[in-house]
Amino acid sequence: MSALIHHFVVHRLVVSGEDKLSIIPRDKCLAVTPEIESLAHQINHSFNSKPGKGVGHFTEEAAGGEDTIPFKTSLAEFMHAQKERVDNLEDIFHAFTLTSGDKLIKALTDTGTVQTGFLIFCQYEFLATQYLMITLLNTRSHVEINQALELNAREHLDLAKMQLAVRIDLTQLEIQPEQKRYVSFIKGLMGRKVSDFFMDFIGCEELVDIKQQNKQLISSVDAYLASENLDREEQQQHRDEVKSYFKEKIDSGESLSIKELSGRLSPDSDSEHSFEAFTQTLEAPLEENIQPDPAALRQLAKFTGQGGGISLSFERKLLGDKIIYDPVSDTLTIKGIPPNLKDQLTRQSKN
Repeated sequence: MSALIHHFVVHRLVVSGEDKLSIIPRDKCLAVTPEIESLAHQINHSFNSKPGKGVGHFTEEAAGGEDTIPFKTSLAEFMHAQKERVDNLEDIFHAFTLTSGDKLIKALTDTGTVQTGFLIFCQYEFLATQYLMITLLNTRSHVEINQALELNAREHLDLAKMQLAVRIDLTQLEIQPEQKRYVSFIKGLMGRKVSDFFMDFIGCEELVDIKQQNKQLISSVDAYLASENLDREEQQQHRDEVKSYFKEKIDSGESLSIKELSGRLSPDSDSEHSFEAFTQTLEAPLEENIQPDPAALRQLAKFTGQGGGISLSFERKLLGDKIIYDPVSDTLTIKGIPPNLKDQLTRQSKN
């Protein structure tokens, strides 16, 4: 991520001796060093890689409580200060993170949820777009060895288990708020929805289910390729192109464009036979821009399924070649069983 980091600060949520949530604040923003830039890149990459995110917007009546103002109002005040180029902008951002931390504690308390960890706020610019990332991370212990061959226990932020994070597109919020797609967030935490407390914290309402939207897109790609009377090899080449485009957008954190994807699939993207034109004929047309879901990459690459004690996964290109499906008898025929599976079956048949 070749991004310009404007502000970066971290606070800590802990449980006090009275079993109450409280915040241990940092006294000021961190200086933007190469280490901070690397951490910001890792946080952004982890967020982009999470499947099943949601997209939404601030509610009209976001709760702020009797003694506090809504998150969106605090954010608007900071954005106004940034636009006015005030001299103490870093102090204003730091104050904004402190009040936001208090709002998060209130949201956690109101829902009876206990969450501790390091609360990170990062404002950055990427591809001429301003973003605000907020995430709550825990740590994980590890052992490191120094040059004297001594072992030392250390703690590091556990980005692999990022479950609470929200990214706000500040540019869209300012220029095109009517699109109502400027907030994206990770969904799900141990069987619960993030809306239980994290969405309440920022006052967000989900508008688009990214997972379902991506499923519709993949189904549309399959239907389009089938309609073009392509042979199996040509269909696979087109799917590989879709996979490549998905990966580019996931890595960059950008939304994919149906028009751009159509250009990848159709030599003449403006023709009536283009993928873009095909999507307009669907009963439920696709939106022009869709946030890619990493889980969709797996759907493009493989068929998977499980149930009744059976778990299957195989590459799409094998269907019709080494794997034959008969819908009438509801059976799969596998030609060329994997060696390790064949060995197990052979030994079992001899017993």
